[in-house]
Parts: sequence; C-alpha cells; structure tokens
Amino acid sequence: MNKRYFLTIITFMGKSNKIKVAIQFILLVGFVVALSLISTTGWRDKPEKIPRPQSLLYQNDMTLTEFAQKNSLPNPVLKNIFHFETKQDLQKKLSDFNLSHEEISLRINKELALYAENESKNWIKILIKFSLWIVFLLVVFNLLRKARINPKVRKILYLVAIILFGIIMGSDPNPMVPVKDTITLLGVKGVIFPPRIIALTIFLIMAFIANKFICSWGCHLGTFQDLIFRFNRNPKDTKNIIKQYKLPFIVSNSIRTGFFVIFILIAFLWAYDIIEIIDPFKVFKPAKLGIVGGVFIGGVFIASLFIYRPWCHLFCPFGLVGWFVEKVAVFKINVNYETCKACETCARVCPSTAMDAILKQEKVIPDCFACGSCIDICPTDSIKFQAGKRNVPPVDKFRDKKVGKNKGKGV
Repeated sequence: MNKRYFLTIITFMGKSNKIKVAIQFILLVGFVVALSLISTTGWRDKPEKIPRPQSLLYQNDMTLTEFAQKNSLPNPVLKNIFHFETKQDLQKKLSDFNLSHEEISLRINKELALYAENESKNWIKILIKFSLWIVFLLVVFNLLRKARINPKVRKILYLVAIILFGIIMGSDPNPMVPVKDTITLLGVKGVIFPPRIIALTIFLIMAFIANKFICSWGCHLGTFQDLIFRFNRNPKDTKNIIKQYKLPFIVSNSIRTGFFVIFILIAFLWAYDIIEIIDPFKVFKPAKLGIVGGVFIGGVFIASLFIYRPWCHLFCPFGLVGWFVEKVAVFKINVNYETCKACETCARVCPSTAMDAILKQEKVIPDCFACGSCIDICPTDSIKFQAGKRNVPPVDKFRDKKVGKNKGKGV
C-alpha cells in the first residue's frame, strides 16, 4: 500500500508540474501580447513600408517644381535626384538635366525607398534603445564574469530584457532587422540604407566582444524563447519537466543555412521578403500579425518548451551571421582542465549541444548563448567566461571515461 501511495503522489506531482508549465507559458505569452498592444499604441510608430514604383507624370518642358507637385515628391528626394543647389534651380526644366525618363524613374524609386526608410524611424527611440542595451549588457557581463547568474537571476534578467527591449521599446530595432531588411531593400530596390549597416556593425561588435551577447541577453525574442524553455525545467534548472530535446547542430545549422539562402534568392529574384509574414518579433506589435504569422509564431513559442531557442537555431539570419563572429569572440566560455574532473555535468545541464562541444572540442562548436548554466553548475568552478583562446583538453581527459562506461559491454 505504501509503495502504491508514493507512486500515486509522484504521478500526481508530475502532472501538477506539467500543468504549472502550461499555465506559466499561457500567462507569459498573454502578458507579452497584451502589454505590447498597449505599448505600441503609445509609441504610435509609423509603418515601415518600401514604396512601390510609381507611374510618373513626365514632360521635358516641366520645371522641377511642377514635376515634384505632379508626382508628390518630397523636396529631399527631389534634391538627391537632381542635385540642385538654390531655389532658383527649381525653375529649371527636366530637359536641362540630360537625364532620360528611365534614369529619372530609377532614381526616384531608389530615393523614395531611402526616404521612406528614414521617415519611418523614431531616431530618438532607437538611440535610447541602443543606450539601454549597452547598459544592460554591461550589467549582465559583470554578473556572468563573477559567476553570479543562477537559475532565479537568469529568469529575472530574461524577463527584464523582454519587458524593456520588447514590450516597452518595441519590436524594432532588433538584431535580426539589419540583416533581413538590408538584403530585402537591396533585392527589391537595389539600395542600401546606411543606418542599417551601422546598426549591424554595432550588433556584430557586441557579438565579437562577448560571445554573441546581444542574442544571448539583449534580444527580446531570444530571451522570450529562453524563458519559455526554462519554465519547463526544475527549480535548479538541471532537468526538464516535460521531455526536452537537443537538436544535432548539423541538423539545425543546415536548416538555418538553407533558409537563409532561400530568403536571399527570393529577395533578389522575386523582390519578396519571406520573413516578413512570419516575423516572430511581431509578437511585440501584435496588431501587425496576420493569421499565418500568428500560427507560425505560436508554433515557435510552443516549440520553445521542448527545443532551445528554435527560431535562433533554425531560422534567424543574424543567428547564422553571429555564429561566424562567435568563432573569434574575445570573451567566451572556457574550461580549466587542470581542475575539471570530467564529470560532464555542464554538458548535461547545457540546454543545447554547445557545452559538450566546448568541453571536448571534438567537433564544430554550435551557437553558445552564454547563458551561464555551465558556470553555475560546475562543482569545481572550472568554467569561466573569460577572454582569450579556449584551452585544449588533454588527449585522454574524456576518452578514459568513455572506456570505463563501455567496459564489459558486448560489441
């Protein structure tokens, strides 16, 4: 009877924990969507739409003023096309500029695209967001360096990142946008918007200095997925509640690379942004979500309960670019093999296959999001987040352990 009684209790507790995971998941998603609706209404951001080619009203004897009025062209666009210097130049005729109708049409389309990009941006908000990113990431960097990120602190930091950079500051900018929109604008209009290149450079510098830190702790979508994943873990963050899976890196990175190639081809061949309709960052501006996008994003978040950061590993363009930069990052997870006792607890606790690869260095190292789980769990404090090249494990450090496990087994 006692045995049956305890089994009943254990079964009940297991079901109770699973119900708790489901409730936390629903509450978090509902919380983010509801507050994002309120926040986006407050900011009143302009829609970012690339203008379509216009059918120009064009006659050689038109003055620049007449041409601008007939085609509703803003003065900055007109000036960039014809490069006039004084107001008197506005009375010049189109025929005075030795430009064909096709050349003028092409220039207008490109300049309108850049003008629309510029006018759609809230530059003060963008500056504030980048400043907050730097401050927040410096705080997290300091905590990680001092090994002060435990499961509770990690969840709090993720929640702060979601609220601050997603709900309050909005969907854009985010690490993915500079890559996605630069490729799209280049494919559709044949132009590059310089501020996007500046933003991409800043994000890559962050990834270079501290192991993909902008993805790890600053990306509101990445931290959202990560927090969902942690809901499905025990309080010590050492074991799943509902079974979780570690995707082989060769599978996840092959899918991500293939998706990136398809995205580029479609952008240049058909002038279409395939990410726009499924953009998961739109969870922070839910009014812009369509049915397809809503279903896809819902699938990403549900998958986050079972797979670590599915969007980052399987689809994100910046995730792929950042992975290459991560290879040469200044600060990264490193192991002191003199004190490491090869228990591999860090690899088991790691939400992906990254720590196993870092620990043994026998294969390509996947994306490491510097979550600090390995640092927190190590019984000998042998894992640090530090600058410099990673230490190489002794040849027989883990080989002897494998031999011991396999001893006595048949071939």
